[in-house]
Amino acid sequence: MNRNKPFGLRGRQWYKIKVSGSMASDIILESTNLTKEFKGFVAVDGVDLAVRRGTIHALIGPNGAGKTTCFNLLTKFLSPTLGRIIYNGRDITAMKPAAIARLGLVRSFQISAVFPHLSVLENVRIALQRKRGESYDFWRSERMLSRYNAEALDLVEAVGLGQFANNLAVELPYGRKRALEIATTLALDPEMMLLDEPMAGMTQEDIERISALIRRVAENRTILMVEHNLSVVATLCHWITVLARGRVLAEGDYETVSKDPQVIEAYIGTGDA
Repeated sequence: MNRNKPFGLRGRQWYKIKVSGSMASDIILESTNLTKEFKGFVAVDGVDLAVRRGTIHALIGPNGAGKTTCFNLLTKFLSPTLGRIIYNGRDITAMKPAAIARLGLVRSFQISAVFPHLSVLENVRIALQRKRGESYDFWRSERMLSRYNAEALDLVEAVGLGQFANNLAVELPYGRKRALEIATTLALDPEMMLLDEPMAGMTQEDIERISALIRRVAENRTILMVEHNLSVVATLCHWITVLARGRVLAEGDYETVSKDPQVIEAYIGTGDA
């Protein structure tokens, strides 16, 4: 299937086409009654979430909505108090982050290995070593390690860092460091990527660059992202789940959820835009 086509359609028009076809029941990640309680405070309260294969799905909400906690539950950095998480038909509720990464569910910007005093190319090469089950053998001969160079360079080029391949990671501007983190995540060959506020702290130029990169990455992957920048969500995401007070408040395309009176009240009431 050519996944470039959906990017020419927006919102509900795209989703109706998607769910009416053969992929209508193709859910790659779902949660049922997902709940997290901290000493009597319920941060996530019975969240049912379904992410369809091949989509860019956003998890948004005002401050204190529980989206970060929900994201940490889905990526197994927290264990739920109640509920189940299913990935590709497999129950991953009790699994660890490293184990689900091996299944193809990878959280970018958290699990990515970026070493500031190694070059861009070396960082991606290390991630490729990890994917193949090898240790980080810094002491091995350059000839042995260089067998990863061609594949690593392909990934570096794919995220727009070709001219920076020999630069130290610490020398990169913030937005390009994020691109490097995506490259190291792609080296793990994920089927689904989970992005935790990928645009946080970026300039408009960086936002545009990383948005374009996420579109390219999503051509043959599923993406779930937590994002505060609603203009990014509006232009990038096919489907949106809005959380408030730990519960699902609304779902749909951006046009639908942005006009929902409950969503408007939730955002205005907390001072978020």
